[in-house]
Amino acid sequence: MTLLLGIDCATDPRKNGLALGEMRGRCVHILKFATGSNRESPEMIITDWLRHKEKVLIALDAPLGWPRVLGTSLMAHKAGFPIKVGSNQLFRRATDMAIKQRLGKQPLEVGANLIARTAVAALEFLDRLRKSTGREIPLAWAREEPDAWRAIEVYPAATRIGHGAPDVGGSLEGLGKLLDCSAVLPALMQSKDAIDAAVCALAAADFLLGRTIAPEDYETALIEGWIWAPLGRKAR
Repeated sequence: MTLLLGIDCATDPRKNGLALGEMRGRCVHILKFATGSNRESPEMIITDWLRHKEKVLIALDAPLGWPRVLGTSLMAHKAGFPIKVGSNQLFRRATDMAIKQRLGKQPLEVGANLIARTAVAALEFLDRLRKSTGREIPLAWAREEPDAWRAIEVYPAATRIGHGAPDVGGSLEGLGKLLDCSAVLPALMQSKDAIDAAVCALAAADFLLGRTIAPEDYETALIEGWIWAPLGRKAR
């Protein structure tokens, strides 16, 4: 069985929400949750949870790449001269535009917003986790891939909307048939970061069950990253 590890990423390790779950049928059951602390870093907690586990899918709520056009444009740019591409192309990734078109929700722009710092922190965290666990943890691009430990980028708002639930951060409303947190309630409800991590674990299950939409342009996704989310319907 593949364990599902949801991570609500943040620049401050004490704000990193963690939730460990497993699939029973088509429902995700949350087994443990935590947040980082001054005493225990998120990677220490995860390493302790999963020390002897062989199959883990990690779902991180943070951009794992930057817009392709941003990199190529800035490389050739000189101060004082215009950048000859539109702002949307410069700051939004292909996956951000796909989520907006499909679900009516605009992800924060990693090329323009403070979310860039969270993205850097998430990538640094993933690297520390590789070192602490001794696992390679490549990004997953297909649910059938054989790697024992893999990671994907997710977006709890897109997961909620994709399943017809209200777009409310830190909430489990509307997800009861897909996400069972009864084993860790009511303590889980004290941490919105951990709740969003639980929704990330649901997003991991969506990926494994084939409920998410794959990129059409894998070459671009390999550079920019890709948000794995259900087809869903547009937010109202």
